[in-house]
Amino acid sequence: MSTSIIHLEQIVKNYYMGSQAIPVLKGISLDIHKNEYVALMGPSGSGKSTLMNILGCLDTPTGGRYVLNGKDVSKMPDDELAEVRNGEIGFVFQQFNLLPRLTAAENVALPLIYAGIGKKERLERAMESLKKVGLESRSHHKSNELSGGQIQRVAIARALVNNPSLLLADEPTGNLDSKTSVEVMEIFGQIQAAGNTVVLVTHEEDIAAHAKRVVRLRDGVIETDKLNAIRETVPGAH
Repeated sequence: MSTSIIHLEQIVKNYYMGSQAIPVLKGISLDIHKNEYVALMGPSGSGKSTLMNILGCLDTPTGGRYVLNGKDVSKMPDDELAEVRNGEIGFVFQQFNLLPRLTAAENVALPLIYAGIGKKERLERAMESLKKVGLESRSHHKSNELSGGQIQRVAIARALVNNPSLLLADEPTGNLDSKTSVEVMEIFGQIQAAGNTVVLVTHEEDIAAHAKRVVRLRDGVIETDKLNAIRETVPGAH
């Protein structure tokens, strides 16, 4: 379908111990459309992390078909997958993965170095990205001068700097307190409202409640796939 950014057909993933196949994903079919906000949930061992790795082109399926933004990535070699990852996907992890010796702006600009973009444009785009997460005033600070929530916002800005078609967030509030978690989740809501597609992996119900749709996995299959009840938001109200 033309509006599907993610199209999965009967995705199977096995791991092997010697010659014994251990099935982790057992035929996952799923469509996620442009500008959707989806949470992937499931208990430990349900396959959600494996699915996240396949969605992020960090791993390839044993069987089935994965079409990302019109490209069949299921059987791509590693070098082509790396290009797709760098161009199409922004990642936000529980561990923020910032380089401590670099400023916030320099951390955000890192993916642009790999993309071969000149220094002036890198900085402009990094500042634009920091502005989206409300941190342009902290651009020259290093991570030891920022709070946990600010560090995660820098990580989100870095994920957005390449204008990816998909933002993948893996337990993005796992290291944050509840107040900061809500602030970070509000930023994901703003990113989705601005036109991005957001897929979030979490085991926390209150975090998943921010998404518009929740896909629950159990034992390597999709157990339920439901739209969240729409929460009324009044402009300016808290």
